[in-house]
Amino acid sequence: MTERDRAGGVLTVDLDAVRENWRMLEGMVGPTAECAATVKADAYGLGIDRVAPALAGAGCRTFFVAAIDEGIALRRLVPDARIFVLNGPFPGTCRDFLEHRLVPVLNAREQVEAWTTGGCGGEAALHVDTGMNRLGLAEDELASLAATPGALSPILLMSHLACAEDGQSVMNAGQLARFLTARRLLPAVPASLANSSGIFLGPGYHFDMVRPGAALFGVSPRAGQPNPMRQVVRLQGKIVQLRDVDRPMTVGYGATHRVTGRGRVATVAVGYADGFPRSLSNRGCGHVGGVRVPLVGRVSMDLITFDVSEAPPEAVRPGAMIDLIGRENPVDAVADQAGTIGYEILTSLGHRYYRHYVGGAA
Repeated sequence: MTERDRAGGVLTVDLDAVRENWRMLEGMVGPTAECAATVKADAYGLGIDRVAPALAGAGCRTFFVAAIDEGIALRRLVPDARIFVLNGPFPGTCRDFLEHRLVPVLNAREQVEAWTTGGCGGEAALHVDTGMNRLGLAEDELASLAATPGALSPILLMSHLACAEDGQSVMNAGQLARFLTARRLLPAVPASLANSSGIFLGPGYHFDMVRPGAALFGVSPRAGQPNPMRQVVRLQGKIVQLRDVDRPMTVGYGATHRVTGRGRVATVAVGYADGFPRSLSNRGCGHVGGVRVPLVGRVSMDLITFDVSEAPPEAVRPGAMIDLIGRENPVDAVADQAGTIGYEILTSLGHRYYRHYVGGAA
């Protein structure tokens, strides 16, 4: 018996699709801008140890992560890449940044002062806030820094868009205007503003570098529009048991699903402990034998139940698989059903699944 046989679910990650998504975005911005890759949170939950080398093999030379330990792990995988750490340096981490050749993104005046006066002396990027009010220097702080000779020579000036997935949001133009103002203070420094969705706002947002993340992994970068990205993830859950039901039976915790007629329920070995959201209770669906099957009852820790009454009998048997995320039910659709976003679905995927990687060769 193999690990796949023992698993309650199979998560398939298409590395060729990741590479093709990156190449498509690179084609949208090149040759005037570099296309980096944001691979924080274990490559959005899909495994940085497999995703980063695949992207490097496709030609990606610059990566962004959130935390220093992510950068240290990534350095072992892509020895020659440039790696930026978005959260910047915590006190006492200067030596780690230098030893592992990581570039901190300096987000606050305190980080700038610690980096420049603490004997670090390494390369750094500078984050300016343009309206998100989360990380980044205020406009007056940047102006003061730019007016101080020798205070800092950043290798990148960056900011982050708050509403880029909505191409009609007035927030986008406002942030772009503020970023252009900030850039005039440091005109010789390469600049980066666009995330995945920002790339689709047009060349005016591309500057010298773009930083796609979720779009690389199949999440739609444009709300309410067809998804131009290739799907990367397929999640399948294994049927543990089949049960014939009839009125007045109920299904699951709290008896929240009441059977309305004779039918069949399949119990699948996936639950919220595997990152399958409890909010999909009585709202989600799966696909088996070419048929959509509704999720009935509550999502529990280790199990979910589907009404498979309309599915072909030969397709639903103990040990068979129901597609939970895939071509018929992509990650954005699952997120909509769960009342969340594709980012959260991907990064929540657990480690009880058997992980199967396909493609990715240089």
